[in-house]
Amino acid sequence: MDEQALLGLNPNADSDFRQRALAYFEQLKISPDAWQVCAEALAQRTYSDDHIKFFCFQVLEHQVKYKYSELTTVQQQLIRETLISWLQAQMLNPQTEKTFIRNKAAQVFALLFVTEYLTKWPKFFFDILSVVDLNPRGVDLYLRILMAIDSELVDRDVVHTSEEARRNTLIKDTMREQCIPNLVESWYQILHNYQYTNSEVTCQCLEVVGAYVSWIDLSLIANDRFINMLLGHMSIEVLREEACDCLFEIVNKGMDPVDKMKLVESLCQVLQSAGFFSIDQEEDVDFLARFSKLVNGMGQSLIVSWTKLIKNGDIKNAQEALQAIETKVALMLQLLIHEDDDISSNIIGFCYDYLHILKQLTVLSDQQKANVEAIMLAVMKKLTYDEEYNFENEGEDEAMFVEYRKQLKLLLDRLAQVSPELLLASVRRVFSSTLQNWQTTRFMEVEVAIRLLYMLAEALPVSHGAHFSGDVSKASALQDMMRTLVTSGVSSYQHTSVTLEFFETVVRYEKFFTVEPQHIPCVLMAFLDHRGLRHSSAKVRSRTAYLFSRFVKSLNKQMNPFIEDILNRIQDLLELSPPENGYQSLLSSDDQLFIYETAGVLIVNSEYPAERKQALMRNLLTPLMEKFKILLEKLMLAQDEERQASLADCLNHAVGFASRTSKAFSNKQTVKQCGCSEVYLDCLQTFLPALSCPLQKDILRSGVRTFLHRMIICLEEEVLPFIPSASEHMLKDCEAKDLQEFIPLINQITAKFKIQVSPFLQQMFMPLLHAIFEVLLRPAEENDQSAALEKQMLRRSYFAFLQTVTGSGMSEVIANQGAENVERVLITVIQGAVEYPDPIAQKTCFIILSKLVELWGGKDGPVGFADFVYKHIVPACFLAPLKQTFDLADAQTVLALSECAVTLKTIHLKRGPECVQYLQQEYLPSLQVAPEIIQEFCQALQQPDAKVFKNYLKVFFQRAKP
Repeated sequence: MDEQALLGLNPNADSDFRQRALAYFEQLKISPDAWQVCAEALAQRTYSDDHIKFFCFQVLEHQVKYKYSELTTVQQQLIRETLISWLQAQMLNPQTEKTFIRNKAAQVFALLFVTEYLTKWPKFFFDILSVVDLNPRGVDLYLRILMAIDSELVDRDVVHTSEEARRNTLIKDTMREQCIPNLVESWYQILHNYQYTNSEVTCQCLEVVGAYVSWIDLSLIANDRFINMLLGHMSIEVLREEACDCLFEIVNKGMDPVDKMKLVESLCQVLQSAGFFSIDQEEDVDFLARFSKLVNGMGQSLIVSWTKLIKNGDIKNAQEALQAIETKVALMLQLLIHEDDDISSNIIGFCYDYLHILKQLTVLSDQQKANVEAIMLAVMKKLTYDEEYNFENEGEDEAMFVEYRKQLKLLLDRLAQVSPELLLASVRRVFSSTLQNWQTTRFMEVEVAIRLLYMLAEALPVSHGAHFSGDVSKASALQDMMRTLVTSGVSSYQHTSVTLEFFETVVRYEKFFTVEPQHIPCVLMAFLDHRGLRHSSAKVRSRTAYLFSRFVKSLNKQMNPFIEDILNRIQDLLELSPPENGYQSLLSSDDQLFIYETAGVLIVNSEYPAERKQALMRNLLTPLMEKFKILLEKLMLAQDEERQASLADCLNHAVGFASRTSKAFSNKQTVKQCGCSEVYLDCLQTFLPALSCPLQKDILRSGVRTFLHRMIICLEEEVLPFIPSASEHMLKDCEAKDLQEFIPLINQITAKFKIQVSPFLQQMFMPLLHAIFEVLLRPAEENDQSAALEKQMLRRSYFAFLQTVTGSGMSEVIANQGAENVERVLITVIQGAVEYPDPIAQKTCFIILSKLVELWGGKDGPVGFADFVYKHIVPACFLAPLKQTFDLADAQTVLALSECAVTLKTIHLKRGPECVQYLQQEYLPSLQVAPEIIQEFCQALQQPDAKVFKNYLKVFFQRAKP
């Protein structure tokens, strides 16, 4: 071995050595006999360094996994012997190997097992057990090997080919027949011998039993001697967590519903009499979390049994199952209400499924009603934040609580399905009593009271948020709570969680304000002052900006009296933050987008006449335009790159804000009707010079391009005079990404204005194509994935452009480019259809081809086009699907084939019998297609139903491919 290279395996080695070690590993993987050196080193214990031993196992692993079939029988025998002699050495080795080496060795054993067990090594387990006997080191390795085999055979996270899946099934079947009873016996002996002396080995063995129980005969494990031993382990502190998990796997195993019920009931009896159901006596939360999972498994298993028995009409046993479930509810509630969220979280599944049963029952007993109420109170209590929750710096614990709250929400929704009246009454009670004394109540209780009101909106579903009409008792209860919320003054509570919950709830129930509009002013003030947009917390300000825009949008009809007042109050929040002097504005630029949109909505939806709207819109946008001009001048002069970037950012924000105000317009309220065209045209004139700025091109172009997209929608043909010069600038010094983003703009113009933009398109068609071809033809590194992907995306954009032009009835744009250019364009489409293995682009190319055939393929089409059809388009329809890369099992490819069928049908439609004759006498014979198949093909092509031909074409190519 290259001793120098091996030095690089040490994690503390410098990077040169590490690189050399990696290169050496790759070299050994390729070498046909390097594995033998590694095998020998392991068998003879040549090296004491752990990293080298691990390295040797890695080389062996690669050999067994990828190149085993290339070895001779003698070499395969050598690998088996190496592993067994390494295992024997471990029995005598005074020093135990490190865990990571034992795990890697177990993986190699497992790989060899799945490769050889069915053929060359049926006595695999017998050989290993005869070496390890009951030696604790040997047992440790034996158990690790078993876990590695289980993960090779049944691990759901490992993706197996169908061949591997078949092999794995066969291995499991063979193991069940030949060796599982012996393995189970070995586990029993290990547990029996080591339960009091070696907790580590015992826990490993329990883990193995838990893993294998899912696919072996349950009666081998679910019997008195095994279960009694496991229950004994439940009382041994170092074993009980693993014993709990093992029992959970046993309970989880699919089996006959009555047998499952008996198994669970007998387990429960023993656990209860051993005192495990007295949760309050137990202080070990880690154990309780596992125990909660076990109870959850038992509860859910009983519910599955009940469901099956009801389905089978076995009412007597179903009653027994329901009785068994009911007796577990008290324990479930204890675990659900436990102060440790992991323990509570683990029982939620049982709780959820129990409520599902109650939902199906026609009448609930008093006890069941009491259970529902108890679950409801538990959920309300558990939704509450604890003192430790860090609102300013949320970490992993906080994220886990947020997830846990989502689980509780599902319970609340399920409670609403079982008893909506009870839920509403309970929430109302908690809400009213808390808000009466909110000033003296802890923040978490105030937050949860408002949160519950918020959650009712989803728990008690209605269409279009109409909570305040329909069912009178529900509507009046919600109306009362909302009135209390907005009049109690709780929006002034000094805690961010309460503030945010207040605004979320106000927006969630915006329909309340159409019923009681008198409360709008005080809520608007809360949004606009220190409680909302001017709050000391950036998090609150940010969320409020979004919620404020939603509130105003949903209540725009009620906003008229307050418009000017709101616009005056948000004036300072609209200021474009200059990139100098470290000025910190209250809102980030993302938040400001919402404020601009809100301002736009207020102006556009107001009842003011058009000239007033225009004046207000001008007031809103003029400061942006003025700032933009100044900043653009500064950018042109800026030397320092960092300063250039921050100025460009600021310019981009200005364009973005102006874009965002235009979202307020609609078909009912167009820019023209509001008298605002002139203002936006001024914006266009102000922003377009940025396109010719040589600095920070990417960011400036992207902002202006987005603005143009918006203006094409809002200003319609008034935008057209600006398009030619904008396009010219955007085509200068282009990269693939620039073009890719520019083409959708041209597509939008083409599809929207069609014939109006024909002269412009004809003029810029070839310059655009030259820019595209120039980028596509640039040489790139062979393995540069991102460059290849960029080119693929640009190619797609190019074909999408041609599709838009031909599909918008603008084929003359192409036709007028001169014969040579037209042919060049058409050839690129043929190449796109045939040569590039990209089904999305291929589909587009066939759409273009069939459109062109439809337009030009008749008798009066352009000169030479008919020849082109036979020389290029017809062959493309066969060559593309015959390529190996054209995968007919892939959905996108099938869509491309479908368009290919449309192309052939269109050719037949336009050229008639001449097309059939060409296929019959010239083209298909040239592909060596049998005469009877040619006949069959032409008949299918002439079928009037296009679907028949599409289906036939797929079969035709499936047969044609080897």
